[in-house]
Amino acid sequence: MNILYDERVDGALPAIDKAQLLQALQTRLPDLDLLHREEELRPYECDGLSAYRTTPMLVALPERVEQVQTLLKVCHERGVPVVARGAGTGLSGGALPLEKGVLLVMARFNKILHIDPAGRFARVQPGVRNLAISQAAAPFDLYYAPDPSSQIACSIGGNVAENAGGVHCLKYGLTVHNLLKVDILTVEGERMVLGSDALDSPGFDLLALFTGSEGMLGVITEVTVKLLPKPQVARVLLAAFDSVEKAGRAVADIIAEGIIPGGLEMMDNLAIRAAEDFIHAGYPVDAEAILLCELDGVEADVHDDCDRVRAVLQKAGATEVRQAKDEAERVRFWAGRKNAFPAVGRLSPDYYCMDGTIPRRELPGVLKGISALSEEYGLRVANVFHAGDGNMHPLILFDANQAGELDRAEALGGKILELCVKVGGSITGEHGVGREKINQMCAQFNSDELTLFHAIKAAFDPSGLLNPGKNIPTLHRCAEFGAMHVHMGKLPFPELERF
Repeated sequence: MNILYDERVDGALPAIDKAQLLQALQTRLPDLDLLHREEELRPYECDGLSAYRTTPMLVALPERVEQVQTLLKVCHERGVPVVARGAGTGLSGGALPLEKGVLLVMARFNKILHIDPAGRFARVQPGVRNLAISQAAAPFDLYYAPDPSSQIACSIGGNVAENAGGVHCLKYGLTVHNLLKVDILTVEGERMVLGSDALDSPGFDLLALFTGSEGMLGVITEVTVKLLPKPQVARVLLAAFDSVEKAGRAVADIIAEGIIPGGLEMMDNLAIRAAEDFIHAGYPVDAEAILLCELDGVEADVHDDCDRVRAVLQKAGATEVRQAKDEAERVRFWAGRKNAFPAVGRLSPDYYCMDGTIPRRELPGVLKGISALSEEYGLRVANVFHAGDGNMHPLILFDANQAGELDRAEALGGKILELCVKVGGSITGEHGVGREKINQMCAQFNSDELTLFHAIKAAFDPSGLLNPGKNIPTLHRCAEFGAMHVHMGKLPFPELERF
């Protein structure tokens, strides 16, 4: 696999004179913090996908919109690529810098500008942490629904760029469903407002197009998010199963019953043991899989739904069904799930966090497929799922110090993503494509579709200077690495229904 930018298949980048660019930026922006020494640039050489590193040419740390605007204008005039970065918690290499480009770090834009409790929205800068929005809204009994596991650190600008989800996205939606408006700067430094303060706006839905575009269409300067009233009550059921297939079928059974939980999460035995050892959440460590099902709303409805879900789980073969007895235990149950990623990190020197989405009905079969692939490649896989919406997070355990293990982990990850496509799913649910899944994009989309994606990119950024090489592969890359059936422009797996 070839993760780092390769000019041979990703397109040639302009040759930039670093000294001249630095001088031009310092002249136009004397108050802008610019990092240019090797030791200053090192901390910015990767995002959350730390296996792949590139030292940027320059790092800019603006504090005002005007600085960002001028920097973009200078870079556009000189043909300099720009990669925007938020908190750097992304897991797909979406903020991986370029050796021939400027890394634009928006972390200092960290102010909550306004909270409107009557209108139930908040205006925030892109560097505001996800969790900070809910904390600021808490005095008004409001909160921001999308809650990625990294919510304590990830920024809202990055959430918009990747269309982040979280454990409660089944009921309350992804980032795109919880936005009203986004202020952006184009590659030329022109200001644009996508969306409006109203619940809808006329014309093309550019807000939805921009959300999840991974910094390829513009730079976010302000975000207006929807706030929701805190539910009256929330109850969590924990169900243990003696097989992952039974747990997978139980997920579909709950949804089929007409119940939409606030959160519906699944963990296999390896993830259970890691989380319990780390958090001491009270998980049954002998279970092959557990489901966490949260039901929220008014007291009477939640009580009835808990009884219905309990019955469904028992019918599906649960060996134990337990309800959190109080708020503290509910928080512990979720803490175990939200800390599954760092917990698994204690089992192995390295792990590779994947992200793919499948139809819920395919969950048991895909779990079997992952198990078979795990044995084939000789690497353990811990499975953590947003099971309700079919969003899987297989964690591939490996040791980068052992020759060939990183390559095997990459290959195994690619096969898992291709399995998702084969059953009618997608190579990403919320982590984005970035550089990590650039080759698997070739497996999911045909040449005509990729050409359309490039055309949309060109409409916003004709010169291709914003985050080049991410998200959309070139047809040259697809042909080179053979991941896409480019032949005759036919869609891979045409017999499968797409959604």
